[in-house]
Amino acid sequence: MNEPLHQVDAGDVARLLETDCQKGLSDSEVRRRQERHGPNRIRERRGTPAWKRLLLQFTQPLAYILLIAAGVMAFFNQWVDSVVIFLVVVVNAVVGFIQESKAEKAIEALSKLVLTETTVRRDGTQRRVPSEGLVPGDVVLLQSGDRIPADLRLFHVRSLKIDESALTGESLPVLKHSDRLAHETVLADRKNMAYAGTLVTSGIAEGLVWVTGDRTETGRIAWLISETSSMVTPLTRKIDQFSGQILKVIFGLTALTFCVGLLHGQPPLDLFMASVALAVGAVPEGLPAAVTIVLAVGVKRMAARGAIVRKLPAVETLGSTTVVCSDKTGTLTENQMTVQQIFAGGEFFEVTGAGYSPTGEIRRKGRGIVPAGHPALIECLRAGLLCNDSLVLMEAGHPIIQGDPTEAALIIAAAKAGLFHEASHQESPRVDMIPFESEHMFRATLHAGAEGRIIYKVGAVERLLDRCHDALGSDGQLLPLDRAQVRRALEAMASDGLRVLALARRSTHSDHQRLEHQQVRQGLTFLGLQGMIDPPRPEAISAVAKCRLAGIRVKMITGDHAITARAIAGQIGLGDPGTEIRTLTGRELEGVSDDDLPRVADETTVFARVAPEQKLRLVKALQSRGHIVAMTGDGVNDAPALKQADIGIAMGITGTDVAKGAADMILTDDNFATLQSAVEQGRGVFDNLRKFLVWTLPTNASEAMILLVAILFGITLPILPVQLLWINLCTAVFLGLMLVFEPNESDLMDRPPRDPTRPLLTALLLQRTALVTSLIAVGAYWLFFFERSQSAQTIDAARTTVVNVIVMAETGYLFNCRSFHHSLFRIGLLSNPWAVCGALGIILVQVLFTHLPLMNRLFHTAPLTLGAWVRIGAVALAVFLIVEFEKWLRFGGERGKNRIPD
Repeated sequence: MNEPLHQVDAGDVARLLETDCQKGLSDSEVRRRQERHGPNRIRERRGTPAWKRLLLQFTQPLAYILLIAAGVMAFFNQWVDSVVIFLVVVVNAVVGFIQESKAEKAIEALSKLVLTETTVRRDGTQRRVPSEGLVPGDVVLLQSGDRIPADLRLFHVRSLKIDESALTGESLPVLKHSDRLAHETVLADRKNMAYAGTLVTSGIAEGLVWVTGDRTETGRIAWLISETSSMVTPLTRKIDQFSGQILKVIFGLTALTFCVGLLHGQPPLDLFMASVALAVGAVPEGLPAAVTIVLAVGVKRMAARGAIVRKLPAVETLGSTTVVCSDKTGTLTENQMTVQQIFAGGEFFEVTGAGYSPTGEIRRKGRGIVPAGHPALIECLRAGLLCNDSLVLMEAGHPIIQGDPTEAALIIAAAKAGLFHEASHQESPRVDMIPFESEHMFRATLHAGAEGRIIYKVGAVERLLDRCHDALGSDGQLLPLDRAQVRRALEAMASDGLRVLALARRSTHSDHQRLEHQQVRQGLTFLGLQGMIDPPRPEAISAVAKCRLAGIRVKMITGDHAITARAIAGQIGLGDPGTEIRTLTGRELEGVSDDDLPRVADETTVFARVAPEQKLRLVKALQSRGHIVAMTGDGVNDAPALKQADIGIAMGITGTDVAKGAADMILTDDNFATLQSAVEQGRGVFDNLRKFLVWTLPTNASEAMILLVAILFGITLPILPVQLLWINLCTAVFLGLMLVFEPNESDLMDRPPRDPTRPLLTALLLQRTALVTSLIAVGAYWLFFFERSQSAQTIDAARTTVVNVIVMAETGYLFNCRSFHHSLFRIGLLSNPWAVCGALGIILVQVLFTHLPLMNRLFHTAPLTLGAWVRIGAVALAVFLIVEFEKWLRFGGERGKNRIPD
């Protein structure tokens, strides 16, 4: 029982399971096995409790610093400062808790796949039972429309086709049989098996339940999802690194300040309070809120474009994506079989349009034709329309198929030539048929018509060609059959990844009401070939091109056949012109060692016939090479890889609940092109976050420098802790958060993806931060000493001047930070009206802060003279102009064209 089931004979399976295929299990045996194996359902894994998720929001390094500072302030009875700092931490934590996903719903969705009723044979009688009550050894009876309730080994099959696309990625229903298969047969090719959660599209069968619940292939995927770690995003990694660096710097500075102050003989209590003030001033309190708000704005922008984000950091992750691993069926393709080529009367015809919409035409050599003028073409299309058991219906303006996708494609191809289902069947009503069976590989139908009865036959080329003795010529006359020509046409179609069907007919003068096999074994007239494929989405072709232009590599990972996958990859532009697209199959992938896999995964473009765990393995291999991996998909088989990827993207319409539950983002329109705009928004999010950091750091750094210099040299503090808190909170609200709404720069998508190892702040940005920090600190001390030198000015007035010069310098620097390398005059002052409103707002607030008596009492401030305001404005203007000049030196003129700061 440990060997793979597909390689065991059906008779041996019944013996191993101790059951009888004709009678099934007894009720008493079913009860015993239910006690042993448990219910046939996937058990839910416990997620992280809500209280724990809330507490985790307080584990960021910056939160630690602020909580310690709040505690110290409370200890020394500085209650206003303590409460304000603590509230900042709590608000950040609550916002993060609300935005995060409250529970993983993927396991629940998987459970729903198997909660159905099914027909079984027990004690020799057929009955309907809940699928939850199935046990290994149960005999299950299947028919069209049934959902497979457990993993089955089929032992009696008649024309059974199962849609396994959600599990394996195979775009067409799989024709099943009961024969034994080789040990190395991969999951997608195990045609003697039926898997839980898949759907019967046609035929009947009987099978033995082999495993149930968590032990099924669907249950194994559920285990893969639960075992897959939710990856830390690039943003999270960089913020953690940055916060850790700030933490070390702040602790180092405060310790140094305290020790040096003691050596200078300053009172320990005063030193301790000054050190706490230094820590509070150095911490960018607005950073956690800014990160959350930047991401939330990105979420809103992306939702307007059809992308719903389930986890906030996923917005930024898209912007740093270096590789997109995309499923083929339903993601890059329409998931609707479409006839694209027809060979009839010795001529090739092209069919335009895609999917089950009859929009399109038939062309020859690139030019539209009148199909009625090509008798062989019309007869080939009529055969596909009449020898057909499917329907294409319109519901709410959308085509819905009933039956097999291949047959639906034949119906639509005929409609594009003016042949319609209802009218054609009225003209040639069906008398009898031979249904499609795996051992025969064809379907045949007998029709009555005005000129007598006629047989149409559709099936595999190798089965029909030898039964034909002549062919229908382009003028409608019978000609000798050129088998070599037909085989060349077949090879040409197959090389394009098309699935090819042959069509034939035979006139009969018999009045029999039944169609027998001997009537279609010989004497047929060859009508032509129809080649079909699940075509690529037109918008996907454009989106792939834009991704490649932006330096993002796109790889296809699919359960479909290698030839089909390679053909689709060529059509959507995954390969370079003139070079062969490197393709690897699941079987070949099994032979690649873990050491070699990262290199192979990096160099290969298309992966075909892969199993779910192989998709997961590929994503991990690419991540080990330093790639930021985005994975798109819509099936159950995609879910583990979607969760493992740095960002998992599910399809909103065709996507299964399992895929949506495992994904970080859902595309509501199933449009791969939405991904390109989402990437742009993701890059914009990261850009704006860096702009906020580059803007806020000089505020905190200059405050720390001012305090550090004062303590080291025994100077009266130019600014008080409560004033530091005022600066940090007001500038973050009125100025810093305005950068959140900064529109994307025009050259954003011309840049290559960011190097994942690149630090959050580059050397250039750190140099600019140091420059502005020094300018603000020097300006603050100059004005402080100048005001102190004026006999009429108090210490409160001098400190008020320092507060205002820091705020106004940050106001001017805000407009510098709207672009790292372009001048404000190039991007336009009003292109971000929020920044202008924020600047006007902070000026008004500072006037009230300075001249309102209540504010004077609370914050120890004093009114300033007009001359003081002029000097403050001059320092702020100087900071702005110096930074603009620095940008011009680095990026001005031709030097700055399309250049990104290092």
